[in-house]
Amino acid sequence: MTKETLIAKLKDLEWEDFEVKEAKADLPKSSWETVSAFANTAGGWLVFGVKELGKTFEIQGVTNAEKIEQDFLNTLRGEKFNLPIAHNQAKYDIDGKTVLAFYIPVSNKKPVYFNTPANTYIRRGSSDQKATKEEIDTMFRDQTFGWKSSEIAPNTDRSSLNESSLKRYRDYMSRFNPDVSYVQYEEELFLQKLRIIENGTCTYGGLLFLGKREVIEKHFPDFRIDLLEIPGISYNDAKFSYTFRIDEQENLWEYYFACFARLKQRIDVKFRVNSEGFGQEFSTGLDAIREALVNLLMHADYFSPAHSRIRIFSDRIEFFNPGGFPKPLAELKGKDISLPRNPIISKLFRMAKLSENAGIGLEKMESNWRAYNQTAPEYDLSFDFSITSFLTAIPSTVAEEKTLEVTSDYDKVLSEIRKSFGTVSNRMNTDSTENTAYFQDNYGLITGYLRDKYGININAILDKYTDRLIWLLILTAIEPSINKQSIAKILNKSLSSIEKDFKILRDINILMREGSNKVGFWQIIHQPNQ
Repeated sequence: MTKETLIAKLKDLEWEDFEVKEAKADLPKSSWETVSAFANTAGGWLVFGVKELGKTFEIQGVTNAEKIEQDFLNTLRGEKFNLPIAHNQAKYDIDGKTVLAFYIPVSNKKPVYFNTPANTYIRRGSSDQKATKEEIDTMFRDQTFGWKSSEIAPNTDRSSLNESSLKRYRDYMSRFNPDVSYVQYEEELFLQKLRIIENGTCTYGGLLFLGKREVIEKHFPDFRIDLLEIPGISYNDAKFSYTFRIDEQENLWEYYFACFARLKQRIDVKFRVNSEGFGQEFSTGLDAIREALVNLLMHADYFSPAHSRIRIFSDRIEFFNPGGFPKPLAELKGKDISLPRNPIISKLFRMAKLSENAGIGLEKMESNWRAYNQTAPEYDLSFDFSITSFLTAIPSTVAEEKTLEVTSDYDKVLSEIRKSFGTVSNRMNTDSTENTAYFQDNYGLITGYLRDKYGININAILDKYTDRLIWLLILTAIEPSINKQSIAKILNKSLSSIEKDFKILRDINILMREGSNKVGFWQIIHQPNQ
C-alpha cells in the first residue's frame, strides 16, 4: 500500500479490507479482533496512528513507533494466537507524524483465534464480528478443501449407485467425449479409474454424483439442490413465493439435467445449421449459465448445513452456494488457478465435457455473458458462501445493439430433429423418461425452431403453462398426423391431460386441426409480430 493509497482510503468509508486504530502510545486490545477477522475472511490492512472522528479521520501518528511495532509483531509470532500470523508491514511519515500499517493475509488454516476458539472473528462490511459456532465449523471444513469429498463413504458399495444414472453418464461420455480412454473400460475399471468407487466402497464424491438418493441421504440428510422461479424482482415484489420449484432428484448428475432444462427456458437460444446439415444450439448466454451451474455443483460444500440454491427472478438468475471461494476473487480472476473443492465431482463433469477445467471458470462465464447481453456477472462473496448473479432483463439500449446469428433453413433443422428423435412408433415403445430426456437435451434446438419459424413466444407460454405444451408442438411438427393417444403414451400422461393441453394451444391460437380426427393433421399457426 502506497502513501497515496493510504490517504485515499481515509477518504472512503466503504472498505472491508481496512481498519484504523488510534494506538497513540499502546496497542488497543481490539487489534486482535481485527487480526483474527482479516485472517479468517479476505485479508486486510490494520493501520495504527489514525483516529476516527465520526465520518472523518485524523492522522495523529504514534508516539512510540518502535515499541508498538515490536509488541505487535511479537504477538503475531507468539502464543497468543493458535498459529503464527503471516503479515507485511509499512511505515509512513505524513506531515511529520508516523503511521504504521500491517497487512494480514487470509489464512489457509482457518479458524484463526486468540486465547480460545471463542475469540474467533470474521469481517462483515467494515466491522469485526464474533463468529458463530456454525461459521467456525465451516472454517474447520475449509481446512479439508480439496479432499473431504474424496474420502470413503462408510457402508456403501456398487449397489449404492443408481443404475440409470450410471448408464446415462457412460452414454453421455461416449457421445460427447468419445476419445477419452475411460469409455473403453469395463464397468469395474471405469468406476475405479474415476474414483467413484475405491476398494469396493463409494467415495463421497462418487456417491453424490451417481448414488441412489436413499443412500446419499444416510450421509447427507438434507441433500438437495433448490431451484425456484419467482415472479418478481424480489420476494417482496412477487405475488407468490414461487411459481415453480424443482422436484427432488436422485443425485448431482440428475440435478444437472433437471436444473439446466429450466435455466434454458430463460435464455435466448438460437440455432444454426453446420456444414453437415445438422442443427446446433448457439448461445453464449447458455454457455455462461451452463458453466455457472456446473461450478455450483462442483464447488458446493456438501458437508455444510446449507444447500445450493438457484433463484430465477424476472430480471436475473442467482446461484447461491455454501462454501466460499478458495482465494480472493481478484486472485482467481487474474491467475490460472485450479482449486476444486470436490476434485472427483469436478473430474466427472469434465470427462462428460460439461466443464473445460477444474477451476472456478470466472473468465469463461464473464466473457460469454458479456457477449450475450453486454452485462457482467455480479458476485457477493463471503468466507462461507458465494452468490453469482446474471442480469437477464437488460436496458433497451443494450438490447437494441445485441445481435444473434439466425438461420432460415428450417427444413434442415426439422429434418435433423426427426432423424434424432426417430419414428413415433419407436418412441411409443421407449421409456417415457428417455423421451423427456430427449426433449430436455435438445431444448434449445426445439425452441429455436418453433420461435424462428413460427414466431412463437416460448417464455410467454412457459410463464403460464407447463413445458409439455412445447413438447406437443414439436411432436406435431415432427409428425403432423400424430394422434393424442400416441402423444399420451410417448409422454406417459393421461389422455385427458393431453386433451387439455391441445385445447390450450387451440385457445391461444397456436395450433389448429386440419381435416377430421381420423385422417386430418395438425397445423402450427405462425404468430404475427413475435
